[in-house]
Amino acid sequence: MNRKRLPKYVSEFSDRHGKVRVRFRRKGQESHYFQSVPWTPEFMQEYQACLDREAAPAIQPGINRTKAGTFNALIASYYGSPEFKGLRPSTQATYRGIIERFREKHGDKRVAAIERKHVKAIIGGMHETPAAANNLLDRLKALMTLAIDLGMRKDDPTLRMRGYGRTGEGFHTWTEEEIAAFEARHPLGSKARLALALMLYTGQRRSDAVTMGWQHVAGSRITVKQQKTDARLEIPMHPTLVAVMAATPRDNMTFLSTAYGKPFSAAGFGNWFRDRCNEAGLVQCSAHGLRKAAARRLAEAGCTNQQIKAITGHKTDREVSRYTAAADQVRLAEQAMAATYGMDTEQNLANPTDRLDNSASNALKNKGA
Repeated sequence: MNRKRLPKYVSEFSDRHGKVRVRFRRKGQESHYFQSVPWTPEFMQEYQACLDREAAPAIQPGINRTKAGTFNALIASYYGSPEFKGLRPSTQATYRGIIERFREKHGDKRVAAIERKHVKAIIGGMHETPAAANNLLDRLKALMTLAIDLGMRKDDPTLRMRGYGRTGEGFHTWTEEEIAAFEARHPLGSKARLALALMLYTGQRRSDAVTMGWQHVAGSRITVKQQKTDARLEIPMHPTLVAVMAATPRDNMTFLSTAYGKPFSAAGFGNWFRDRCNEAGLVQCSAHGLRKAAARRLAEAGCTNQQIKAITGHKTDREVSRYTAAADQVRLAEQAMAATYGMDTEQNLANPTDRLDNSASNALKNKGA
């Protein structure tokens, strides 16, 4: 590999086992070791995440001088632990955001002093944002496990503690009318139309859509290696997706790129697509909602959970059911009602209007009585 051809702040070296590794090093940021081969779309996504300080966060001054026994010290240890270092850069960035918000309020407090009632009060105070509360509880459980390993505590105050039940449907699932409205605003040949088609006809997350390129197309299939799960999928390309791709210029290695011709980061793409939805008057719609719409369409077509998982990459039926519940309800209701059609008597079938008239007349008589 030629070092001079690597992007700015990126270098290669051989570790003590003789393995060549590629590293991002920039003043004021933590180092990041790449998991992808340089110049591939996956590598460029990691690189952009480093530049955006997501994969290589800013170094916090004084982090190594935190007071022993405090949450500041515990969190610093967690960031350096194998449990955290082994996570994907996007997951690390998500967890950091959750933990740092907690740290702003409680970083100076002693880990040994926190009790179960304190945790319940913190989580209870977040009742207006139950999903965020549940995410924080999950991170606190991980921190408490590490605290026990480090000897900072002897017990886990979060043990068997439950968060809020799921009350909403999460991201809005696009309807057919909303899909049509987006297509009317963004015609064939536009980047926005291609983005819609990629997610709607592959059922993938935005983090996977931004890495897709022509090199992943072979015959009538497109290959996806999911960033979140490492699952490798070969998905038949829908005729509509083929038509949209054919109408789009082949200017870059990835299908989707920024105005500067560079691959999107997942967060950057989400913000860009949010603007495209707003332009179509679809303020309630999002990139993730298209993944749900894809699963809904598959369910409405009568696909089994196994068939849907083969497209979306979900691991369990429970995950799929969150996306397909509405479609399943409609299909099952139709089947149930159809099963009762043979239960009508010949008299009811022969004079259905008379039956309705008689029912209305009897209701009026009873009301007058």
